[in-house]
Amino acid sequence: EAGYSAMEGDGEIVDKSPIEEVQLTVPVTDDPSQPVMTFRTWVLGLLCCVLLAFLNQFFAYREAALSISSVCAQIAVLPMGRFMAAVLPSKKFTFPGTRWSFSLNPAPFNMKEHVLITIFASAGSGGVYAVHIFTIVKGFYHRSINPFATWLLVITTQMLGFGWAGIYRKLLVESAYMWWPANLVQVSLFRALHEKEKRPKGGLSRLQFFMIVLVCSFAYYVIPNIFFPTISTISVLCFIWRKNVTVQQIGSGVNGLGIGSFGLDWNTISAFLGTPLATPWFAIANVMAGFFIIVYILTPLLYWNNVYDAKKFPIIDSSLFTNEGTKYNTSKILSGGFTFDEKAYADYGPIHMTGFFAVTYGVGFAALAATISHVCLFHGKEIWEHSKKTLEKKSVDVHTRLMNKNYRSVPTYWFLILLVIMVAFAMVACEGFGKQLQLPWWGVVMACALACTFTLPCGVIQATTNQ
Repeated sequence: EAGYSAMEGDGEIVDKSPIEEVQLTVPVTDDPSQPVMTFRTWVLGLLCCVLLAFLNQFFAYREAALSISSVCAQIAVLPMGRFMAAVLPSKKFTFPGTRWSFSLNPAPFNMKEHVLITIFASAGSGGVYAVHIFTIVKGFYHRSINPFATWLLVITTQMLGFGWAGIYRKLLVESAYMWWPANLVQVSLFRALHEKEKRPKGGLSRLQFFMIVLVCSFAYYVIPNIFFPTISTISVLCFIWRKNVTVQQIGSGVNGLGIGSFGLDWNTISAFLGTPLATPWFAIANVMAGFFIIVYILTPLLYWNNVYDAKKFPIIDSSLFTNEGTKYNTSKILSGGFTFDEKAYADYGPIHMTGFFAVTYGVGFAALAATISHVCLFHGKEIWEHSKKTLEKKSVDVHTRLMNKNYRSVPTYWFLILLVIMVAFAMVACEGFGKQLQLPWWGVVMACALACTFTLPCGVIQATTNQ
């Protein structure tokens, strides 16, 4: 079963998670008397959500994009919450003519408030993928687009996800085997910041260790980002043979295969796949094996065997090219600003891309299809068993049982109603406004069907590998 029992200490039966990392990180106790939806939660939560959403979107337009994660808010709001707990009045205010009352300061700032504020921050820090659509339309194609259509596009693409979350939460959230490794890092930080821990003799408490790492990493960040940006990517071979093109292709960590290159900047390490500290070893090894095959085997074979005239283009590049190797000017094959012109395309010539970019595109589609077979083979039985227990209303995970015991669950039909409304608005956005978004209503249905199909397998992989 997903949760099992063990005899501990005085003979009390204590439930545990089947995942060792969860056992070591997440407690199996809960205090439902702690206030959660407080004035502090709403003020600090909304402030963090709005601020992180603005800053991340603003800095996303930099050439070297800067991202502020919810962990920054997690650290920053702790002194703010404790300050509000110290200065706000604890007097209760009652709404006239009702029994409703509230207090600006019902109790000391607690971990549950802190967690909820961080969830607010996470909702704003993730960014909005749909913003890229009208950014490209206006910035690259210099074409206007109805602002209300773009607003609907942003809202619907963001909130459709809540529908899938409601449909699959029994399998992706309540299952004990879906343990979301990245979340354990934040849980550990919450406990370090709130729980009183006795420092072991000659050692450090978790909070002391965290503060030392925080100060050291902040101090070191200045070196590669301000004083010596060169150490972000150090290419040894390129320093030795500076004018040799082949060596540059082999050794460059930016425009080549990166053999003999290394970086002393943590942003270089974690920029693409995120921090490796929250990823299980088997997932890191799997990604590394795929990286090795594509970058060190397939790409050199395609390039130096001149497959599809690969030598006309850079060895590593994601740009589009003409047959002569120059950058492809997409404006030449568009008429009326944003309509594909087949005759102009035939005259200008077909699009070419590097072997590396073609392989990564192909592998991307293959990997997406492989999620279904992977989840069926490795997690199919578990999902089937958990689905049966869910239908029988048998909750087996200790943390799910604690949640169901102490808090009312959000009804599933709330998610479904939101999903239906957002699909309707998405169709309005696509079919209305002069069809500026260029996606017919059946395209919306197809997109939703694809999302519904792939959310579960992709979610299972994300929940177990952090990838």
